[in-house]
Amino acid sequence: MQEKCLLAGLSLALLLLGTCSALYEDQIKKFDWRGVNVGALKQSRVDLNHFQPRILLSTHEGVVASLCVKTGELVWRQVLEQKPRGDIKLLQVSGFSDDSSDTAAAPMGSNLGFDMLTVQGHAPALVRGWNTNMGAIEWEWSMMPLNTERAQEALWFYSRSVLYHVLPAWRSHLEVTAYFASSGHSTGSTSKVMASWITPESCSLSGTFYVCVDGKQLISLDLVSKSGQVIRTSLDAEPKGSLKVMAGLNGVVIVDGNLVSVNKDQSVCPGLQASSYSVGSFNYRKILAYADLVSGIVKINAVYLDNCAPVTEIEQSLPFPAHFGSPELSNFDCKQKRNGEGKSCLFLFSTSSESIVAVQQGRIRWSREEALANVIDSQFVDLPLADTEGTLESEMKGKAGDIVSAFLRRITTQAVQIRSLFLHVIGLGPPPTDTQRAGLVRDSFGLHKMLVLLTRAGKVFGIDNISGKHHWQLYLPNVSGFDNDEQMRLIVQRSAKHFPLQPLCTILGKDAVNGNGVLYRFNPITGKAAEGGLIQLDYKIKQLSLLGETEKDFVKGILLLDSSNKVHVYPQHATPLADGMYLYTADVRTAELAGYFVKYAGGKLSSTHVWNARLGGHNSEQQIIAVAGKNPIEHVHSQGRVLGDRSVLYKYINPNLVAFVTQAPDATHKSVLNLYLVDVVSGSVVFTITHRKVRAPLSIVHSENWLAYSYFNEKVRRTEITTIELYEGKTQANNSVWSSLQAPPMPLVERQSYILPTIVEALRETITERGITNKHVLIGTASGSIVEMPWHLLDPRRPIASTTQGREEGAIPYIPELPLPTESHINYNQTVARLRNIYTAPSGLESTCLVVATGLDLFVTRVAPSKTFDLLKEDFDYILISIVLVALTSGSLIVKHLASRKLLKQAWK
Repeated sequence: MQEKCLLAGLSLALLLLGTCSALYEDQIKKFDWRGVNVGALKQSRVDLNHFQPRILLSTHEGVVASLCVKTGELVWRQVLEQKPRGDIKLLQVSGFSDDSSDTAAAPMGSNLGFDMLTVQGHAPALVRGWNTNMGAIEWEWSMMPLNTERAQEALWFYSRSVLYHVLPAWRSHLEVTAYFASSGHSTGSTSKVMASWITPESCSLSGTFYVCVDGKQLISLDLVSKSGQVIRTSLDAEPKGSLKVMAGLNGVVIVDGNLVSVNKDQSVCPGLQASSYSVGSFNYRKILAYADLVSGIVKINAVYLDNCAPVTEIEQSLPFPAHFGSPELSNFDCKQKRNGEGKSCLFLFSTSSESIVAVQQGRIRWSREEALANVIDSQFVDLPLADTEGTLESEMKGKAGDIVSAFLRRITTQAVQIRSLFLHVIGLGPPPTDTQRAGLVRDSFGLHKMLVLLTRAGKVFGIDNISGKHHWQLYLPNVSGFDNDEQMRLIVQRSAKHFPLQPLCTILGKDAVNGNGVLYRFNPITGKAAEGGLIQLDYKIKQLSLLGETEKDFVKGILLLDSSNKVHVYPQHATPLADGMYLYTADVRTAELAGYFVKYAGGKLSSTHVWNARLGGHNSEQQIIAVAGKNPIEHVHSQGRVLGDRSVLYKYINPNLVAFVTQAPDATHKSVLNLYLVDVVSGSVVFTITHRKVRAPLSIVHSENWLAYSYFNEKVRRTEITTIELYEGKTQANNSVWSSLQAPPMPLVERQSYILPTIVEALRETITERGITNKHVLIGTASGSIVEMPWHLLDPRRPIASTTQGREEGAIPYIPELPLPTESHINYNQTVARLRNIYTAPSGLESTCLVVATGLDLFVTRVAPSKTFDLLKEDFDYILISIVLVALTSGSLIVKHLASRKLLKQAWK
């Protein structure tokens, strides 16, 4: 037995040694790049007068960071825990509280002071003090509430070295507890303030005042006042929107763009109307800056708070690009110029497109595209051909049998090329196009592509996948994801392969106002609207599918199913291609599936409901947590698997097979997870498996005849991954065309589970142009690394013991633990924070797959699962091979000459 285990371990070690791929030191960042983000801005503090000028901020992604005021680059960043534990409730910077005398400095000999204080989470709530020079935590304490459900609505505020915890009980009272900020010790008992008017949608906390809207008045309470008096402030009209807090002014709120003070000790300037405000200091006086966007121009103005006089020195206006969306002034600070002539102010804006923009001296100094922290879809688009290659492409489209016409086209093409070369030499040639000037020309191996990224905020980016340069960006306001928790979709309708037609992409989403469908068509190379641009539909999109290419303009039509189960095709000339198509819908809450058949007759489309399936169980408790179909562009190179006896086990390759994963609570097993493999054309359930005492996080990948999914096993408290392979058997029902309506018998199923020593956040298979290269599975972990796992390590047919048949098949003995060697980490030390998704795409080389990993950060690279067998190595010795070829050619000529002389001499004898 020990000999068998030793043999199995040795064989696994040798296999790993043969399959691992490492990176040389000089290859770092040669084929990859990483973008580091912080997320959408939540709170910020600009400090230009510090000995080290900085911008301190917190974001909606649970990040605290410091930015360089000159470039906007990260000085340091701390990624906190995942939500809700990492949700930042309060950011308090020393010297920036409402009470200017409060510096939060520690007493002599104490280490309990702080440069910055944060409060995050609710059960427990974590209070941390930070050193802002290096981003280190100085101290922390936690507070666990008695009622964890109500604690999610809790608010915090800081005043005079005391941290106050406000817990509302809606339409009843407020519970206020005070803690010493640095130590966490309570200052006394919890006070209960009766307030029967408070509701979650009408109340806000402004400094120490809890303010609520009640019709045409504001009702507020001073939570640090001993009197507990209710303050009523009348309004001119009932507010149209929700209350906004005016940070820096205690007891001041923004009502429909107007400032209203409920604090008798804090006056505001009447008559001001703006979209955003911020408080700062100028010439040792407190000022109020406000900004508005009017006709694409941002106007920044300010007034002194003591006399409401305008501050003309910092008034400025500047054009604001449309792709930023609408700006909101977050914070600002001013400092003396180096030449002593006045002061310079830096204004920090957050925008609706989740960008961070810094404005100084009437221009945009820098910007950060934080929408990239929430990428929801990605596509690699081929770049256009160069002029010479495009001309050759046009020439090849001529009639193949017409020799005379082909010869004339060739002569004409060469004449035009010679003329262009001559004009270019003398400087009279046509100027290069914008794409050529930017270097956006297809390379020989198809490795250089345009990476198009769609973000949650509705912002779209066109990024060079080699250099990471942002070539263009556009913003779609009032466009959001679909119902049923579905995100917006990015679809390539026409690639760049159809010269001279331009590539075409389409974004599908939902109008945030009326809920109807929205289509936006654009050129992915230039980012400009194309063929209709923004199209507003008069129906809601329920499901969509991509059709085949049309002969007219090579556009792939989009088949849409609306909420009333009517079908539409866009563009309309692709409608005939929808005849005979099948669609399916899935309700994630009820786990109910429905299938539809689309028919085109008499110039009209119609849909017929053909099948229905309920996966929710008898009590409909199960909900769909994951859906995984196959990549529509993948090619299956091998139809079967050769066994040890030289017979063939044919793969069950059903292109209509979709995996559905449901989860439901269980009284006995806590949680039950079910996997269903459903043919979405016929509605038949091909295979199902149940896992008990397991739960999310769940990741799944589906390709060819196999799928793999990971989950957390609560019984043994570890992450496991299960792999499944489907086979038809040793005979193939139909080796030419697959039909779900005449499907073969139920497949043979091989399944196996493995143990992973890490939490899995994402799974994705590698994909290549023809599917010849071995399949690897990319595993994104919670620590931010991406592991390239060969499929033969996940193979469910791995034998328990080493056998002759297993060795003939190339299967290694089964070992439950899967190793994660550091050599298999394709992002080496480039950690991807909050990794969520991995996208892959084929390149022009069969050996190479393009990869982009998205999360809080962005990482782009390439992998070669079977090595670069179709590409010469970088250290290939061209000089040596040239010398050898010249020597062989010369030698053959010399030997030929000597042989001919020898034959001639022999002939004369």
